[in-house]
Amino acid sequence: MKKIIVFVFMLVGLTTAASAQTTPTDSTVNQILGRYKFAEGSPVAEVTVVLENGVLMMNSAAGSSTLEKSGEDVYVITQFQGTAKFTRNDSKVVTGVTILAMGYELVGTKEPASTKATAFRIAAKPVLTVK
Repeated sequence: MKKIIVFVFMLVGLTTAASAQTTPTDSTVNQILGRYKFAEGSPVAEVTVVLENGVLMMNSAAGSSTLEKSGEDVYVITQFQGTAKFTRNDSKVVTGVTILAMGYELVGTKEPASTKATAFRIAAKPVLTVK
């Protein structure tokens, strides 16, 4: 009986540890997610920061890379041997990013969250026919 109880506690502990590894605990992650636009003529027009399967990613026309936190609002762009420093305004809202990678310095502004209107579809009621 003791072995079963110990086994159950170990199983719960392993499940909790695995869940903690795949779920980012950093509260800033959700704040930096989004699309960032760069000046015309930049090597890339825009990047998007997304969370894919618990991994923070930066995607652009030049390719994709994981982001690893190295400081407050500073992340290493692993596949491009660079850094991304996210900037905030006086209200502590993320407003942009400065990327230093492969000899380039790119300064981008964060696009506001999409405010697209949600379309509603009205379903027709079925018509019953009596024969």
